[in-house]
Amino acid sequence: MVTLFVLLLIPLPHAISKPPIVKCHIHDPHTPLHQYHQEGHLIIGGIASHSIIVSVSIPFIENPPPTSFEELNVVTKNYQHILALQFAVKEINGNPQLLPNVTLGFRIYDSYFNAKWTSHATMLLISTLETFVPNYICDIKKNLIAIIGGLDSQTSLHVATILDIYKVPQMLPKEALQYKGILSLLLHFRWIWIGILTFYDENAERFVQTVVPLFSHSGICFAFIERSHKLTYLTEMNDVFKLGAKIHDKINDSKANVVLAHGESHALAYFRWLPYLSELEKISTVPKGKVWIMTAQMELTSFVYQRTWDTEILHGVLSFTTHSNDPPGFRQFVQSKTPSSPKGDGFILDFWQHAFGCVFPNRVVGSVKGDICTGQEKLENLPGPFFEMSMTSHSYNIYNAVYAVAHALHAMSTSRVKHRPVMINGGMKFDKQPLWQLHHFLRGISFNNSAGDKISLDQKGEILAAFDITNWVVSSNLSFHRVKIGGVDSLLPPQQALTINEGAIKWHHWFNQAQPKSVCTESCRPGFCRKMKEGEAFCCYDCIPCPDGKISDQEDMNDCYECEDEKYPSKNKTICIPKHTTFLSFEEPLGLSLACSALSFAFITALVLQIFVKHRDTPVVKANNRDLTYALLISLLLCFLSALLFIGYPHKVTCLLRQTAFGIIFSVAVSCVLAKTITVVLAFMATKPGSRMRKWVGKGLANSIVLSCSLIQALICTVWLVISPPFPNADMKSVAEEIVLECNEGTVTFFYCVLGYMGLLALVSFTVAFLARKLPDSFNEAKFITFSMLVFCSVWLSFFPTYLSTKGKYMVAVEIFSILASSAGLLGCIFSPKCYIILLKPELNSREYLIRRKF
Repeated sequence: MVTLFVLLLIPLPHAISKPPIVKCHIHDPHTPLHQYHQEGHLIIGGIASHSIIVSVSIPFIENPPPTSFEELNVVTKNYQHILALQFAVKEINGNPQLLPNVTLGFRIYDSYFNAKWTSHATMLLISTLETFVPNYICDIKKNLIAIIGGLDSQTSLHVATILDIYKVPQMLPKEALQYKGILSLLLHFRWIWIGILTFYDENAERFVQTVVPLFSHSGICFAFIERSHKLTYLTEMNDVFKLGAKIHDKINDSKANVVLAHGESHALAYFRWLPYLSELEKISTVPKGKVWIMTAQMELTSFVYQRTWDTEILHGVLSFTTHSNDPPGFRQFVQSKTPSSPKGDGFILDFWQHAFGCVFPNRVVGSVKGDICTGQEKLENLPGPFFEMSMTSHSYNIYNAVYAVAHALHAMSTSRVKHRPVMINGGMKFDKQPLWQLHHFLRGISFNNSAGDKISLDQKGEILAAFDITNWVVSSNLSFHRVKIGGVDSLLPPQQALTINEGAIKWHHWFNQAQPKSVCTESCRPGFCRKMKEGEAFCCYDCIPCPDGKISDQEDMNDCYECEDEKYPSKNKTICIPKHTTFLSFEEPLGLSLACSALSFAFITALVLQIFVKHRDTPVVKANNRDLTYALLISLLLCFLSALLFIGYPHKVTCLLRQTAFGIIFSVAVSCVLAKTITVVLAFMATKPGSRMRKWVGKGLANSIVLSCSLIQALICTVWLVISPPFPNADMKSVAEEIVLECNEGTVTFFYCVLGYMGLLALVSFTVAFLARKLPDSFNEAKFITFSMLVFCSVWLSFFPTYLSTKGKYMVAVEIFSILASSAGLLGCIFSPKCYIILLKPELNSREYLIRRKF
């Protein structure tokens, strides 16, 4: 973030006794290399960031020699900051509506990006000396009204450290908006796997400690956090460059395609060393491209020796800059600058030499090497990394800072305070009005600058500014220009603060103009969920399919979730599909076929009953207990018809009747079979001489067996209906894709009791019939009953596993099939032989054949 701020100088309180002001005559052997003075009624001080001094370390055993020009590396792009301050003062002095009859001047010194020189320059601004004596007031300048602070945060911090002693109020910029804007940009492009690179900025650790928790909370992971060291002495160069090469190799080898860079304004000039020193570059023929996100502090700058260096690595950079504009007339003002005008500019000669790669003969001792500077070179011909004709965001901040001071002075001069300013010799005199009040007027000030932008400061002295997001476009001929592709507006709601024009972005050539991805793991597609890898960042995970019954409808879901009861997962487990309602209906083939089968068997049973009624007086019918036969046929007929209760929409009445009716009717049928079997056994036992079984033979015993056995089943069903009756229900769980309309049995205990009781009757019938199967009689039913019970038991024993393994309407179909199969087994096994004799072998249906015994 740009750390330009305005520092206001206030006099010491009158309550403190002031020592006499001494005219000091101390000569400083090391006068500043660069300074720029312009006189005026009121002076604005400036701390420029123009040059870097890289020297050889010297032990403290002698006075250090003065800095030589060979130790200077001029950041030529920053010369525009000086021009922006000068241009703002020029505009204000030419504006009769703003500070009339008062001229502003300025004094600018270079900080050299160094604490010592920054402190020196600060003391020079508040003193008339070319040197300073600590803890001694020596001819304080009374017309210095403000200081435009350093470009970098550390420069500003050193300035503040000095001015705090003199109780100078300070205004610092707000960085939180920029960090939130960067976070919004990362989330917009779904860049969740990034790296951080900080460049030898003493403020870097605070930057890391701020953004890491902020970004992590929003799901951003960090592939690496690298810190580059600052080069102060030439003896450190080898170690610093080796470390830089390792950092570059690590960045290039990382899967993270996005790197957030933070550092001082000139850091990119050193950053451009990295590809040249990298070991990886010597191996890889096609270096990887990265999306570099630069904070507002950083600027694309070059030193003179980097004039022909490739800028490919910086193509496609996304840079956050404070909103800027081009004031009218600024480009013409810049074009008019030459080394010969105006006088007093101590920066322009070194700027000119480093920017154009030439030398002025009178500044070189001995023979001149290289091109000669003519002074007629055109600034507009310089490449973007060396100088820009349009006002940069850093220069725009300086421009607005000067205007803010001027408007605050104007507001103070026209305000109704106790001591109004008085006019002396056509100018305003502020001696009777304490200048510390200026800070009060700066808070909350708002004005429109000449570029048409509204500049406002809040009550904390923080600029209410938006951020521009610019895309750096560089080419092989070193041309460089910025394309605004979005911005962050602090006045809008957080969801709307970020605007971005993706179509205007030029990505690094390595991405082939496709939007880059930067993830540790490719996104888990819908239908999958994330499984974290132990010991790795939470952005690194495996993608596993959703388990059965669950879906994930978004990418990178931490877990799959179940559908609502009315819906079921699609095959790829990405969406929930509404279930369709189903039940065993008469319209579908399965229900229709079962209904037709039930009606067919019922018709056959009725036909058999008619045959037996018609031939009721024949020996075959009489010999097999005619009444039991009729009861058995009628119960079988009802059994077949009861199967129809299981088909169709499950109403309350059908749910109450179908299981109980089936249970009671089937119990009657099996009871009839049991009674017939017992009757046969007793009849043969009664034929033996002296048998007491004769008194048991008759209709009474058979009726008693049928009634008693049937009543027990009826009692079970009655208790069932009273305690937990069946009811219509929509089963949403059993079948994944269907809502099954069914009859809930209430409690399965009674259902299995009904089936168990029928099984008990069948087992007893089977046992008795099996024991009586070899009784000597031509019309003995025991063998047929044995076979019928075997079929009955086989059907219902296979019913249980089949019933429990099926779901939905097919459970009902299994029960219907079991009812029809067991009933048909009884009908076929018991009555088909008799019908055969009655209809096809009438000669066997005689009393003589009946009483004939076989031994």
